[in-house]
Amino acid sequence: MRVHHEFGPIFDEHSKVLVLGTIPSVKSREGHFYYHHPRNRFWQVTAAVAGMPVPETIPEKRAMLLAAHIAVYDVVESCEIDGSADATIRDVEPVDLSPILARADIAAIFANGAKAKALYDRYLLRETGRQIVRLPSTSPANAAWSLARLCAVWKESIAPYLGERKG
Repeated sequence: MRVHHEFGPIFDEHSKVLVLGTIPSVKSREGHFYYHHPRNRFWQVTAAVAGMPVPETIPEKRAMLLAAHIAVYDVVESCEIDGSADATIRDVEPVDLSPILARADIAAIFANGAKAKALYDRYLLRETGRQIVRLPSTSPANAAWSLARLCAVWKESIAPYLGERKG
């Protein structure tokens, strides 16, 4: 099934890091927002990185990211995909990251999982000229990683780019 990205990136001119996924899952497309699956640990992990409470609503999630200077988007604008399985992504049309990179002072770019990194390296690295750091996926499919381990690795990787944070 051909899927198109239906919502834009979250960022502003103060964003310091950019976290890229692949393409919104079925649940995220239904909810019209990033990491909408209730078992995806993205919001718990980014709240830990930011030293803030875990946001519940979409406005709270957006506000937390902007306050923490974390930008969020995906690598894929459209593709063929079976359900939400990243392994089935094919016939990729990549996103255009130039509006984010031109407007925000992005110090580092991170991939939420191996597939996001592989797709970035294949479709966007040449265009941006910027390396990306692969972080372990927050997906519920990545059951080998506990929430505590995810929080520790993400915080260690991202926090240095965000400056002093509470928590």
